[in-house]
Amino acid sequence: MTAVSPQPTEPSAPPRRASAKRAIAAATIGNALEFYDLALYALMATYIGKTFFPADTPGIQLLQTYAVFGISYLIRPIGGLLLGSYADRRGRKQALMLSIRLMVLGTGLMAFMPGYATLGFAAPLGIVLARLIQGFAASGEFGAATAFLVEQDGRRKGFLGSFQFASQGIATVLASGCAAGLTAVLSEAQMTAWGWRLPFVLGLLVGPAGYVIRRCVEESPAMTQVPAARERGRAPSPIRSVFRRHWSGLLIAGGALVVSTALNYTLQYLPTFAIRQLGLDDSLSFTALLITGTVLTFGTPVVGLLADRFGRLRIMVPAAALIGLSAVPLFLWLAKAPSFPALALCMTVLGLLKAAYFGALPSVMADAFPAEARATGLAFSYNTTVALFGGFTPAIATALITATGSPISPSYYLLALSALSVASLAGAYRIRGIR
Repeated sequence: MTAVSPQPTEPSAPPRRASAKRAIAAATIGNALEFYDLALYALMATYIGKTFFPADTPGIQLLQTYAVFGISYLIRPIGGLLLGSYADRRGRKQALMLSIRLMVLGTGLMAFMPGYATLGFAAPLGIVLARLIQGFAASGEFGAATAFLVEQDGRRKGFLGSFQFASQGIATVLASGCAAGLTAVLSEAQMTAWGWRLPFVLGLLVGPAGYVIRRCVEESPAMTQVPAARERGRAPSPIRSVFRRHWSGLLIAGGALVVSTALNYTLQYLPTFAIRQLGLDDSLSFTALLITGTVLTFGTPVVGLLADRFGRLRIMVPAAALIGLSAVPLFLWLAKAPSFPALALCMTVLGLLKAAYFGALPSVMADAFPAEARATGLAFSYNTTVALFGGFTPAIATALITATGSPISPSYYLLALSALSVASLAGAYRIRGIR
């Protein structure tokens, strides 16, 4: 049976509720900053490619840029193990403070790294370094933040955990809003020369505020007992525990995440797809993603509330199936009728389905692991899945379109992954008793 967070006693419920609000604020602002930076790279890929990856063929240039986007994800399983273990040994709060410091460093490199015309081959290497630092920082963010949220109140795990992904919706709103606004007022030459750097500079301004909030928040209640047990030698190393005892948890958590991860990066890729493949306006394409981000931001906590009341898998399984079944017809319609309303409607539908699926997903993944190894298991399963099915999704989508000549080919990728996630949820129910 799955180990869950300790339930608060009735007299301590009011303080726990207040603490949960502070925990939501601390986790949300850090998550939003980190995923804002990650989303920006995908949205600014065209301009980053022109700055750091000179090439005669725009398609090759874009593919090189997305390859760097994917390469940075290769470090994430290692970072997930290291930072996740750190969160299980030293506490969620310490890990969250470390991750936001690292993310600010990587964002600073992205914002101020000179281009290829100035540094030559050292410029793309600098961008690779920045992306590796950002990837390492984000690798520990999910495990520590998700564990931190769901451990605040065992009776509201679905709702509290939903803010892990709601914060990603906030990041999408901020990133797409910046992209839409800048491309509306700046020329392509200005965007390539310096405009794409401005959103990264904005991220640097948010970082210190997020650090201060995290420094002032209380530690997770689940961590008050784990360190004492570890000092007495009763708790094994988190990494050893995950790989010796919790392989089923890794497979369940990673498999459940697959379709959500691929869909997340598909949504980030769609504005570039609309610009390059369908010839739509840059600003309007980014505005469509802004609409989707708004849906994710406000829809995800609602789903978390419903999941706590009616059951998580009752909502997630139909949502995963609908993601796969709707992807192909939506892409077909968009390819045949390329327009801003069609793009906005497609992305809104996919955003609603994504909110329905991943509102309860963090708490389901957390229930696959016990408290003493939860952050490690969450971080490794999340980052391995993201590395395999998320970071390379834009490159896979571009490669599929280039190889097949069909602009709808990425939809078949989503269809296959939705079936894999449904199977993983079935395993969660049968093996871990997760509902």
